[in-house]
Order: sequence, then C-alpha cells, then structure tokens
Amino acid sequence: MKKWIVAVMSMILLSGCGWLYDMGGSSEYDISEANLEVPPFEFTNQENEPFGKEDLEGDYWLANMIFTQCPSVCPTMTPNMQRLQDAMLEEGVEMKFISFTVDPEQDTPEVLHQYGTNVGANFNYWNFLTGYHQDEIAELAKEAFATIVADIENSDDITHSTRFYLVDPYGTVIRQYDGLQSDQSDIIDDLKSTVN
Repeated sequence: MKKWIVAVMSMILLSGCGWLYDMGGSSEYDISEANLEVPPFEFTNQENEPFGKEDLEGDYWLANMIFTQCPSVCPTMTPNMQRLQDAMLEEGVEMKFISFTVDPEQDTPEVLHQYGTNVGANFNYWNFLTGYHQDEIAELAKEAFATIVADIENSDDITHSTRFYLVDPYGTVIRQYDGLQSDQSDIIDDLKSTVN
C-alpha cells in the first residue's frame, strides 16, 4: 500500500502544473451555466502600461495562465494560444487574448514583452499581464475560472490551469478549451461560431 501511495504522489509531482485541472475535467466547451464572472481588475501589461477588465469591455477574449520559466505545460500552451491568435486574425474574427502570469515576481513587463515577442504574439490583440502578487492571481483564478494557482513544494513549477477560457463582452466565462490539445480545428470552429 505504501508503494502505491508513493507511486501516485510521484506521478502527481512529476506531471507538474497540468495535473490538477485535468482530473475529472469535462470535454464540453460550453460552461456558461457555471455563471462564472470575471471580477474587475487592473494590472500591468508587457508595455508596462495599466491594463484591466475595462480595456476588454465589448470584446470576446481568450484567457490563460502561464509563466515564462514554466518547466512543464506552458511550452505547449503558449504556442497553442499563438496558433489560435493567428487563426482568428486570418479568419477576421475580432477578439483579444490575455495571458496572466502566475509568477509575477519573476515575470516583469520586460520579461513578458520578450517572451511574447519570442512566441509571435501580436501585441495589438494579445496582452501578457503582471503587476500583482501571486495571492491576487490565485484569487482571480478561483473567482473567475474556478481553478487554483499554488506553488508546488520543492519544485520550480507552479500549479495552474491548462485551460483556455473564452470570456464574452460582458465578462462572463462561457467556454473552456484544452490548452494542451495539439489539433485545434474544433476549437477554431467553436471560436468562429461563438464570437461571430
């Protein structure tokens, strides 16, 4: 029994920040009945300028949580977000993209600007946000997206969601997508039909 517990705990720790959200997660995109609302916020973007919920009013926006030193899931999630950004621009779908860092101490605006540049972010549409304490992003993640942000003991990793969340122009979270999904054609189709 003891070996079994050690094996399970090892799997959890080795899988990094992606393990938590994927346990018991739904494959359905529509989560509008959950009545999740993004609370007011104002943080700092990659240009070191104030950026908040008011800047997103009237727009659909796709949100995720990442950090630039992430050793596990973010190197997959961020390029996936970039491909969705490019697909929506190519299709003429007007929407924004928001990446909240879960490591605001390390991820300064300058670091996030370089990170965004390296991954091909179009800063006219995609903002990387920092300028808060980790407990503030943990509270936002809990309230807006019903997920957690937490340090992993004895690790450089941080537990956070691997989902992308679509927020409507009124600040309601209406869709969730698997941010690790390599084939994004279904997500693209759903975004096109929902946002247009």
